[in-house]
Amino acid sequence: MSRNFDVVVIGAGPAGYVAAIRAAQHGKTVACIDEWKNKDEKNAFGGTCLNAGCIPSKALLESSELFHRAKNDFKKHGIKTGEVELDLATMQKRRASVVRELTGGIASLLKTNKIECLVGHGKLLAGKNVEFTPVSGGVEAIEAKNVILASGSSPIEISIAAFDHHNIVDSWSALEFDHVPDRLGVIGAGAIGLELGSVWSRLGSKVTVLEAMDDFLSMADRDVAKVAAKDFKQQGLDIQLGAKVTATKVTKNGVDVSYDDKNGSQSIEVDKLVVAVGRRPHTDDLFSGDAGIQLDEHGCITVDDECRTHVKGVYAVGDCVRGPMLAHKGSEEGVMAADLIAGEIAEVNYGAIPSVIYTAPEIAWVGKTEVEVKESGRTYKVGSFPFAASGRAKAMEQISGMVKIISSKDDDEILGVHIVGPMAGELIAEAVLAMEFSASTEDIQRTIHAHPSLAEAIHEASLAVDNKALNFPNK
Repeated sequence: MSRNFDVVVIGAGPAGYVAAIRAAQHGKTVACIDEWKNKDEKNAFGGTCLNAGCIPSKALLESSELFHRAKNDFKKHGIKTGEVELDLATMQKRRASVVRELTGGIASLLKTNKIECLVGHGKLLAGKNVEFTPVSGGVEAIEAKNVILASGSSPIEISIAAFDHHNIVDSWSALEFDHVPDRLGVIGAGAIGLELGSVWSRLGSKVTVLEAMDDFLSMADRDVAKVAAKDFKQQGLDIQLGAKVTATKVTKNGVDVSYDDKNGSQSIEVDKLVVAVGRRPHTDDLFSGDAGIQLDEHGCITVDDECRTHVKGVYAVGDCVRGPMLAHKGSEEGVMAADLIAGEIAEVNYGAIPSVIYTAPEIAWVGKTEVEVKESGRTYKVGSFPFAASGRAKAMEQISGMVKIISSKDDDEILGVHIVGPMAGELIAEAVLAMEFSASTEDIQRTIHAHPSLAEAIHEASLAVDNKALNFPNK
């Protein structure tokens, strides 16, 4: 005999567990299925983000940044620490503890909301039936009025650098090294590659990042990318652009990596090699051939703007659908799907999704880059303000970076905000809110910002758009 639910969610990452909770808040009967298993063979909810991505990486970024600052920056503040030593085992234990507490919190939230937590594999069949294969026991049949697919994504593996999870590793394994590699190679200079490279560089690795594209951070605004590239170089990250990896070979001394660049064939030897070339939608065995689900040319589940698939009552959200693979984007899609199932009006503003790279300095943006605005043909104006002119940034000894605002010339609407500098991931929230309300540059100009604060840099950049900056020379 099969069980019945109003909503069955397959996947318990940021998109899935949020969708399940919102559906339960609407009074629906909900089941959430997830089969994530950590390296200790224990199952846990939370998906890649909480177990192997966003959360553990930020824990190590924070710890490694404190280690780096204690060694290099504290003396500027008049703080003498003596010899600073790394205890990597304790650092890794803290990372694991943070992950364990948060994943346990997700399981508790689901149970509090009376959601049936099913540990195992979920597969969508025809007619909105779900086949559930538990970690132990026989296969069960589940009937659902609505299904939300939130299966997430997995690291892309390339044939010339296949994972052996010891010498050549993915982003998850790169978070769990038990010693600091003397020489670390990273393929890919995107957010994941830069964050992982930063962690191990701060802790003592000589890091070489190989990026196939000729432009650094091609998805970011050019001015911001230029500042970030300079900072990373000063920190010791060796970022090689236009470097196309052609072969890898594991040796007794590590990994030999061959690549081509503008100067011809090159090679380096590293102790560990991290492959961070992106992620792909995880749809393996997620649905049967007759379930009616379609994939696009990128392997993403095809959905409309409201995350509906071609099957009525079946939604797909998060990394397994089009758009940026960001936890917060997936969560908002999960909320939207649950609200729509409940008969409410809901949408996601895809034009106001922030992106953040949690390096030091942090990099964050929302909206269009200057190149994108220019290519759109819309007339625009630009204002920027450096953190070097910020009193709060000077007090923090973190003066590198800038805020850049792009606005329309015709109606002053804010089109994009780009930040590189201290706490950029927090500062960007003001810009997201402004764009959500279709705010103008003048709206920010007339908003009082606390002094001294990093947020004043956003205020000054908005003033600079109209050549009215008060604490930095105008154009």
